[in-house]
Amino acid sequence: MSADQVEEFLKMMAAEKGAAINTLEAYERDLRQFTEFCGSNPKEISAEDIAAFVRDLSSRGMTAKTISRKLSAVREFFKFLYSENEIKINPALNIQSPKQQKPLPKFLSEQEIRQLIEAAARKQDPAHRRIAVMLELMYACGLRVSELVSMPENSINFDKKQLLIRGKGSKERLIPVAGQALEQVQDYLTYRDYFLKGGRRSVWLFPSKSSASGHVTRDSFFKHLKELAVEAGLDRDKVSPHVLRHSFATHLLNHNADLRAVQKMLGHEDIGTTEIYTHIISDDLIKKVQKLHPLSKMK
Repeated sequence: MSADQVEEFLKMMAAEKGAAINTLEAYERDLRQFTEFCGSNPKEISAEDIAAFVRDLSSRGMTAKTISRKLSAVREFFKFLYSENEIKINPALNIQSPKQQKPLPKFLSEQEIRQLIEAAARKQDPAHRRIAVMLELMYACGLRVSELVSMPENSINFDKKQLLIRGKGSKERLIPVAGQALEQVQDYLTYRDYFLKGGRRSVWLFPSKSSASGHVTRDSFFKHLKELAVEAGLDRDKVSPHVLRHSFATHLLNHNADLRAVQKMLGHEDIGTTEIYTHIISDDLIKKVQKLHPLSKMK
């Protein structure tokens, strides 16, 4: 694949499908790797070449999820070339992705979430106070870390207690926000100017004086979250932004929230993605079984 072809493909993905910057960067890396294996002339690449590429990835110990992601980039690229009449046959059309086992999502208990929030709230410097707000907002709304850090200041409607999020594929969704989280955000707005450089204005809810994007980066939030886990007495390897999102969904469903409602709040297109959370057994259910099951009463 020539650099020009890849560039035109990425432009199309951004303009027509609203692909995020992270997605475009991943596509570019995956296509570069594919080119190194199969060659740069798409007209000479066959279905067997693509299958060999998949086998090579597998032989190097890559997971089915990673291979599927790379194969998705290849499929989309050849679909683009075919639609532009640059190839007459799409060799990626019938290539099957490896089967993936869906692991149960990791999550924190409600007590562990409280420990994290309390650990952040114990220190009253602006940086810790802001991390506490971000943590609480992320858990309250089930946000992806990219959605949290790049949230515009005007995303929250305090009167309606709603949050407008632009998620994957630039798709918008409205999420109800718990009153406690809103109170924390309102308090944060009183000292938000501390994070603005030279009193300048910023469109971001969580601005940064140093990052190129103008807002807190994902890496920065990830780093602070790990430090906070240690301060809270938790295993730092157990805590991550995505675990907070999993915890949001798990706790709502354990408290009998509607599955479709949780799907909409998470921004899942396929309800099957949300259903994985129903396989997690809550502590409350375990206690009920231990107390009520006939075998529990037998000596």
